[in-house]
Amino acid sequence: MNDGLSRPTPLIVAAGVAKSFPRVRALDHVSFTIDQGERVALAGPSGSGKTTLLYLMAGLVQPDEGTLLLEGQPISQLTPGGELARLVGLIHQQYDLVPHLPVIHNVLAGRLGEWGLFRSMFSLLWPQERHLAEAALARLGIADKLHERTSHLSGGEQQRVAIARLMVQSPRIILADEPVSSLDPSRAEEMVRLLTDLADTSGKTLVVSLHAPNLVQRYFSRVIGLRDGQLQFDMPTSELTGPVLARLYDLNHDQ
Repeated sequence: MNDGLSRPTPLIVAAGVAKSFPRVRALDHVSFTIDQGERVALAGPSGSGKTTLLYLMAGLVQPDEGTLLLEGQPISQLTPGGELARLVGLIHQQYDLVPHLPVIHNVLAGRLGEWGLFRSMFSLLWPQERHLAEAALARLGIADKLHERTSHLSGGEQQRVAIARLMVQSPRIILADEPVSSLDPSRAEEMVRLLTDLADTSGKTLVVSLHAPNLVQRYFSRVIGLRDGQLQFDMPTSELTGPVLARLYDLNHDQ
């Protein structure tokens, strides 16, 4: 029976997405949808295709086959910088901060998609929209680091600068590629908590690749498993069990 209510269009749609690089099939016809506000973890062994999938969703590479839509639009048709920056923000494993610049400039780099070349260059001399950087750093508890050289910060403080940059960019979709891979357990949990808090308080969609099952189950509602570029499962984290994970990470497992 049709009640006259239509389901909202998924924010992200991947339909048969495939991507190859020399000598490797990174993704092999992967399909899924992600709705606005979901918190999704990507799990799988190294080389399973997680980073490639995130890069595709960020528009850094294009699929060889299949369709990838953001807000119903093919990602290949979205303007790099402007349209894409409003939709998607990506945190890399090493945060991509410029170490010799003051913190304020690394944070305001989140605005480059909205600024033209002249304003971006001018901001290196006289920071533009500095109130956005100040507010983001204050929310993360490091307001006093605004003018400090980024290379002088601790690892935890640099994490927060990367998140502050994302806050001033304010994309609808937050992507993070193994953001805790080089962190100790307590620092790793802090990073994931900061990302999920940001997503929750602003209604953003969060997709993070992680190797830590305890963090996946604690902070995410859904997990997508990848191995050898293929989708192994897509399930609520409440259904994620030890045997499921064992099969996912066993590279010699016969399907």
